[in-house]
Amino acid sequence: MSRRAVLVVALLTLVPSVASTAEDAVEAARALLAAWHEEPTRIDRARALLETAVAANRASTALAELARVWFLTGDFRGSSEDDRLAAYARGADTARRAIAASPRDERAHLWLALNTGRIAELRGTMRAATLLPTLRSESQTVLALNPSSVEGLLLAGSLAAELPAVLGGDAARAEALLTRALELDPHHTGGRLELARFYLASRRWRDAQRELQRVVEEGSATDLPRWTVSERPRARALLAELYARGRIPAPSQAP
Repeated sequence: MSRRAVLVVALLTLVPSVASTAEDAVEAARALLAAWHEEPTRIDRARALLETAVAANRASTALAELARVWFLTGDFRGSSEDDRLAAYARGADTARRAIAASPRDERAHLWLALNTGRIAELRGTMRAATLLPTLRSESQTVLALNPSSVEGLLLAGSLAAELPAVLGGDAARAEALLTRALELDPHHTGGRLELARFYLASRRWRDAQRELQRVVEEGSATDLPRWTVSERPRARALLAELYARGRIPAPSQAP
């Protein structure tokens, strides 16, 4: 954390209204979120800082960061499905405001897609179908603005993996997109977990094992809080399931 970020966080902890610019609030929020796994209420504090900032200055950067924090709120702070849906809906709405302020802000388009994707997951297949055009459109926009966006490549790869062929699903394209994202960021454990799920769905057990093991053993995760709280435990559970079902020999049984 930079010295300036430390100072901003310290001041905002004492007097939240001292953030003079949206940039200060964004930097302070990011500093809080760098290790939110150590204290999950930091997500709530970051959200409060950004809400105050965007009320005074609707800068797209602050709005996009707030959309991200609403996404984290839905993933890790919601106590019920309704709470989670409300958080993702707020995140999507905030991302739309960011896009209105700056149409070429790739992060705003990304967080609109990701929050919308979570809403689709929770609503179920039939109701989620109405959200698919937004997901596809925003995914395409992110990569049009930045073809090397790791998150954009992962989003496009996930859509290609999960959708039926008639709606644009393509297994070969999915693997290519997911693999490209990990070439750009080998420590993105969320992307590696997504690739492992793709291999599991394709019954490529050894490939899945390799990727899951890399998630478990990762020493420099790009998103340390999410890896600690969610991705490493999930990878361990999937590995244990592979062993339990006899898809691959358990370590003690390996030749």
